[in-house]
Amino acid sequence: MLKVNNIQVVYNNVIMVLKGISLEVADGQVVALLGANAAGKTTTLKTICGILRFQNGELSEGDIEFKGRSIATHDPDAIVRMGICLVPEGRRVFSDLNVVENLWIGAHTRRDRDGAKQDLDMVMEYFPNLRRRYKQQAVLLSGGEQQMLAIGRALMSRPKLLMLDEPSLGLAPMLVKEIFDILRRINSEQKTSILLVEQNALVALKFAQYGYIMEGGKMVLDGPSESLLENDDVKEFYLGVSDDQERKSYAGVKHYKRRKRWLS
Repeated sequence: MLKVNNIQVVYNNVIMVLKGISLEVADGQVVALLGANAAGKTTTLKTICGILRFQNGELSEGDIEFKGRSIATHDPDAIVRMGICLVPEGRRVFSDLNVVENLWIGAHTRRDRDGAKQDLDMVMEYFPNLRRRYKQQAVLLSGGEQQMLAIGRALMSRPKLLMLDEPSLGLAPMLVKEIFDILRRINSEQKTSILLVEQNALVALKFAQYGYIMEGGKMVLDGPSESLLENDDVKEFYLGVSDDQERKSYAGVKHYKRRKRWLS
């Protein structure tokens, strides 16, 4: 469905953030994109959905294909119409609008109003909290409810590929579990592919079928989630477990040297 082919991204014509990364998302697949802060994960999502150039960024090399067509030069609204939607980090709901108004904004590129009404009912079914608060201003919702609203707003565009940037950020573990359970249903029932950026590597790899790990704007490791969960480097530096099963402090790790297989 999605192919990112050896892309390079430069900010302000000076700073190279992405240095030739490639990834793929198959139809109906869930893919996790992991890495430390400033690895380039969010920039990757912004490049795919076409908003990079509005933030002083430029795709200087490479290409992005969606369902066999290049979208590297498409405007963001055209990319949404094609079936790609981003749930941004920090939720970014419209605080002065109520729940239903926020959801209808997600359908602004659609022309099938009857279909959009059906999808509004679908969103309310997935997120019953939103149904109970449908006339409440978004600013008055809890953090978890705002995240549900942001996901629901994206679903109103009827995406074929749903991209999520840190959906667990700032949420309690029980809410994280609830949201990922709903995302699992959406993937299964709506056949929606998902590209997930997530700091919680354990949650992400248990949710996804395949994973990529970024470091310094490059892909350093990828593979099926099961194999990444068993990888010694992933255990030590993303799951915090060493070979002797002791928890490690990230604050105490000043640097690490990638094992040779990471460089292949």
